Amino acid sequence: MRTIGRSITGQQTAGGLAALYLAAAYLLAMPFFLLLVDYQSAVGPAAKVASLASNHGAMQVMYLITYVVFGIALAILALALYERLKPAAPALMQTATAVGLIWAVLLIASGLVFNAGMGAVVTLYPSNPAQAASMWQAIEPVSDGLSCVDGEILGGLWVLLVSIAGLRVGGFSRAFGWFGVMVGAIGLASMIPPLTDLGILFGLVQIGWFVWLGLSMLRPTERSEQLLPIKENFA
Repeated sequence: MRTIGRSITGQQTAGGLAALYLAAAYLLAMPFFLLLVDYQSAVGPAAKVASLASNHGAMQVMYLITYVVFGIALAILALALYERLKPAAPALMQTATAVGLIWAVLLIASGLVFNAGMGAVVTLYPSNPAQAASMWQAIEPVSDGLSCVDGEILGGLWVLLVSIAGLRVGGFSRAFGWFGVMVGAIGLASMIPPLTDLGILFGLVQIGWFVWLGLSMLRPTERSEQLLPIKENFA
């Protein structure tokens, strides 16, 4: 029993650190894209490719941090939450974990496609800017589609399912559970065409959700207290 407890604690620690990384990645991305690189405000493929050529190295690193490594951390977190919440809600957590892992894989793929495509476009840009712009018109929608740019259906659904499971299991505070339900609902609402701007709000409130989640998972006493009644019931 002691060995199992240490294993669970290790996974919860990894999950907690992963959650904090996800929050930090969001916080790093916002000033980068709002203040340092004007890619998001570029209008038309020619302007976007020019922005990519000017900021190639920085954009490559940022997409690794906020998509590729983000997706890996998300997968670690999804599996840690499955271990924590599956005892009282196995079916719900199986669904939530599947959604979380799919989201993680698509984010990793989106970042890899963006970086690979950007590299090819930037190499072509000096000799043939028009062809580079045309190439980027084909690459960017693929990356955007993989990252669910038109609505946070996967992120919203994952947060919602995890939060409902947490409320049923009691592994986290009820305040945190209901906050997660609100965050997940905002993400799902961003799928409605007139409400797509809610995706920005989803990202902002999800930062708080990740921080709260990470700190909760890094409290070992909380997990040990949860396990004691289970041991006594099985005695």
